Amino acid sequence: MFRIGAHVSISGGYDRAVNRVEELGGTCGQIFVGSPRTWSVGDVTDDDVGAFTSLVEEADIRPWIVHGTYLINLGTPKDDLGVKSVNCVQAELDGAAKLGIPYYTFHPGAHTGAGMEQGIENVAARISELDIPEDTMLLLENTAGKGTTIGRSFADLERIVELSDYSWDRVGVCLDTCHLYAAGYDFTTEDGLGSMLEELDGTVGVENVHYLHLNDSKHPLGSEKDEHQHIGEGEIGERGFELFINHESVRDKPMVVETPTNGKGFEWNIQKVKDLANIETVKELRD
Repeated sequence: MFRIGAHVSISGGYDRAVNRVEELGGTCGQIFVGSPRTWSVGDVTDDDVGAFTSLVEEADIRPWIVHGTYLINLGTPKDDLGVKSVNCVQAELDGAAKLGIPYYTFHPGAHTGAGMEQGIENVAARISELDIPEDTMLLLENTAGKGTTIGRSFADLERIVELSDYSWDRVGVCLDTCHLYAAGYDFTTEDGLGSMLEELDGTVGVENVHYLHLNDSKHPLGSEKDEHQHIGEGEIGERGFELFINHESVRDKPMVVETPTNGKGFEWNIQKVKDLANIETVKELRD
């Protein structure tokens, strides 16, 4: 199975997100359940659930994933921000669960000077405060590593889960290719990809990666800069994506693009991924 989609808007209703992915030629998708730059989490009504789940079933566009607001910081040493972040994550998790969406991902945050170990402990402690819904998995997204952000290395992600009250059956990982490259993981050669996957398997475990964000990088390897580029047109390049998405360890994992919206759009980027994966029809994506 090969699933590729994009992050789409819920404007007009959650069911419109399904229509948008279908129009782009995708077979899975990502949404927000609130405003990404505020603490506001939208109400999910029974009508929303009925319309969304019915169309997901009819169009066979899945699995879906909810992305957390950018304000969340579970690594902060500030108690008030920590409480606000936990409450926001909980509300977004509950929204995802009500919609029947199996995955929710967020950026762990930053320690803002408290030190990496303390930051990791803070993230783990606050994850432990969450009531993760039974049918929705919490996914930690790896980061580019700029400043005091947490989650640059696979080992850091592993440690967060190990220190939390949850295990890998409830918490997993979402890998972002731009973040990987900016953090110093070079998967653009066969040897580099092999080394990265070996490190991944020795820490997080490839089986605990449940979703992928496909984005090229505008900046060089190890830059720590999180700025996305169209697939194949950045520093990772076509060869890097061809190697990555076709590797047996990750090819069956659902993927969404979060590429720039100026110029080439999501449809172009989805088609680029299909081309690199030698996929010609939507039917092939589902087989």
